Amino acid sequence: MPTTMPKEEVDNFYMRRCLELAELGRQFVAPNPMVGAVLVFQDRIIGEGFHQRFGEAHAEVNAIHSVKKSDRHLIPKSTLYVSLEPCSHHGKTPPCSDLIVENNIPKVIIACTDSFSEVAGKGIQKLRDSGVDVKVGMLEKQARELNNRFFTFHEQKRPYIILKWAQTRDGFLDRERKHKKAEINWITQSETQQLTHQWRAEEAGILVGHQTIVKDNPSLTVRAVDGKNPVRIILSSKDSIPSDANILNKDAETIFFNIRNKSLTELLEDLYNKDIQSVIVEGGSKTLQLFLDHNIWDEARVLIGSKNFKTGISAPSIRGKLTDRFTFGKDLIQLYENA
Repeated sequence: MPTTMPKEEVDNFYMRRCLELAELGRQFVAPNPMVGAVLVFQDRIIGEGFHQRFGEAHAEVNAIHSVKKSDRHLIPKSTLYVSLEPCSHHGKTPPCSDLIVENNIPKVIIACTDSFSEVAGKGIQKLRDSGVDVKVGMLEKQARELNNRFFTFHEQKRPYIILKWAQTRDGFLDRERKHKKAEINWITQSETQQLTHQWRAEEAGILVGHQTIVKDNPSLTVRAVDGKNPVRIILSSKDSIPSDANILNKDAETIFFNIRNKSLTELLEDLYNKDIQSVIVEGGSKTLQLFLDHNIWDEARVLIGSKNFKTGISAPSIRGKLTDRFTFGKDLIQLYENA
């Protein structure tokens, strides 16, 4: 690390490393946030770590424990960079703020505060009360974006909502069904399934409506990748689902909501109370439109295949900020955020 760089650029460099480390915990730490930590002595990293799995040691613990025996005497002279406020309460692990104080770390640079009510500034205050020099706000925007699901959940008291659908080049979600056989009218190439299953593995829940179960008989799992199956959320009563539906198997937890008896706000409140931090909504058209009409969504991922149906069920129209557009084999993928 060049010592000739301005101090702020040096701090940015180490905080970016924290964010890189934090990202390694994706898929494994929810409902906890992804966090990375780096311990630096005179422009040399002597320890680093990240929160690897829910219920296990936090980033700060792993960073401190990673320091070699020959360097442990440098800890009380080092600066700790961490992408999220150190916790101050006893949860599944002891408070990280206590460990920092016990190791006499004199300075801590933090990207952003923690919105979780058990922390929410208490970790920073504990450090300052113990004489630690604390700086907050380094790469705050990037750190919040990394954990947008966590912050949405705790600040808006609802899951982070991702809308996802595939549509034909001429703008249709599905053909008009003239028979009762349950099957999927594939729009995208088979290789795209791996990408969409990876997206599923990154979220706590996956949501579809009654008609999607009846028409497509999906499994709603992550069969194409290694990962944890999301909780299957079905907008229907269980007794109205065909007895041979794939979602009735034991591959993943499945919960049912009769949306006719609940408003969308009540649904989201129920999911919040069940600690489901993020949901990917995969259809069908009425279900997607429900979220769009109420303007309750955070991201949308639209997959455009090379097929044309000419007629059928029209894809939703979306008003949002186009943040990315790329090709994936024969398919075009457009990403939006609710600006």
